[in-house]
Amino acid sequence: AGFRPCLRCRPEAAPGTPAWHGSSATVSRAIRLITEGALHEESVASLSERLGVSSRHLDRLFRTHLGASPIAVARTWRLQFAKQLISDSDLPMFRVSQAAGFRSVRRFNDSVRRLYGRTPSEIRRLRPVPLKRPTPARQDEFVFRLPYRPPYDWESLLSFLESRAIPGVEEVVSGAYRRSFAIGGKHGVLEVRHEKSVHAIEARIRFSEPLSLLPIVTRLRDMFDLAADTSAIAERFRHDPLLGRLARKYPGLRVPGAWDRFELAVRAILGQQVTVAGASTLAGRIAREFGEPLSIPETGGLSTVFPSAEVLTRARLGGLPRTRAAAIRSLAQEVASSRLTLAGGDEAFLAGLARVKGIGEWTVEYIAMRALRHPDAFPASDLVLLRTAGQYRPLTVHGLRERAERWRPWRAYAAILLWRAATEADNAHEMDEAGDLTAVAAVSAAGGKRAPRLRDARTFPLRVRGACDPRR
Repeated sequence: AGFRPCLRCRPEAAPGTPAWHGSSATVSRAIRLITEGALHEESVASLSERLGVSSRHLDRLFRTHLGASPIAVARTWRLQFAKQLISDSDLPMFRVSQAAGFRSVRRFNDSVRRLYGRTPSEIRRLRPVPLKRPTPARQDEFVFRLPYRPPYDWESLLSFLESRAIPGVEEVVSGAYRRSFAIGGKHGVLEVRHEKSVHAIEARIRFSEPLSLLPIVTRLRDMFDLAADTSAIAERFRHDPLLGRLARKYPGLRVPGAWDRFELAVRAILGQQVTVAGASTLAGRIAREFGEPLSIPETGGLSTVFPSAEVLTRARLGGLPRTRAAAIRSLAQEVASSRLTLAGGDEAFLAGLARVKGIGEWTVEYIAMRALRHPDAFPASDLVLLRTAGQYRPLTVHGLRERAERWRPWRAYAAILLWRAATEADNAHEMDEAGDLTAVAAVSAAGGKRAPRLRDARTFPLRVRGACDPRR
């Protein structure tokens, strides 16, 4: 609208609003592609061709729904990222201009001065002096603080990612999430940890190409759900007899996103009808056999980069059920042949998934929830959701869908809350069983006959027999 941003505000920390995303599906898809760097190398005509509309119609849609052209939106997005680098890092200005997607330092200086009314150096001098800023440990390492609006349930999100981490590709160590990645044939490593005191997450990115930093940071913001409107979500669940209690118990719970759509789709196929740990083991085996060895010297547990779709089209996936291996190869063929476009619109991607034999409704909803960031996606056929939503008296899929209607448009967050509650209940149950086993051993050693306290008398004797079987 022509107003200059306040230099003390952090617009990148604001929750996503319908006004920004637009009320048009085409505008929302275009914004996602722009934030991923679509207009860095290509023109508006190329972007509109990818969206299936003319450049003139795309410009008309942007001006109708956002009041600005696609070029203006892309420039504002780059400048907000540049402002963040100026305020939160000590990078030289030419590196800031490169990371923000500007080919010329002069154009970068002019754009900043036009939008903020000050030069980049003047903006940097205005930043708070007491703020402790993280410093990179290596020359090719970039450090970012990505702010959010509190509350933020980091522990729950990190626990979710840890239980589903692909060995060799992802790991959770000392309260930080780490992973390997590849962009444009170049390998990189990133590490993300929580900075609760400044309401931000700290991302350390080791990558040799500064021009890729903007799409990398955009992915991280989506993956860690930094733009969630937690107040609106909590208000929606406040009067629900089940979710109201869970929302108060886990304030700021986010939906963990995905770094790569194809990787998550493969991981979701592997997770059909197996445990979470079993799916992670299978994904780690695929990464180890078909992925590229990580080319960056790494002292942690990261050793490989997840294989691309082109590699898995011809992979012989042993140790998997035949239908599941065929589904992964079919998915890889769809992606490799560009019939299924990972960077395209959400509708086209979901329609392409539906064409793959072996991908069911649960998988599509799970991918939509995590990879596409659909806040209302809901895998209603999930057994844990059926059990937890029914207070451990399992509902039918139809019954859960009916109950979930009151949770719209935040059903994905409802699913995360129910999964979180189920995980905590299972952990408490295991601790009780471990205490009962200890009691059995103590009573037996003392020659006593007192029966232990049992939480579940139906499953406990089986576990005792298994633990005491001499063959084990």
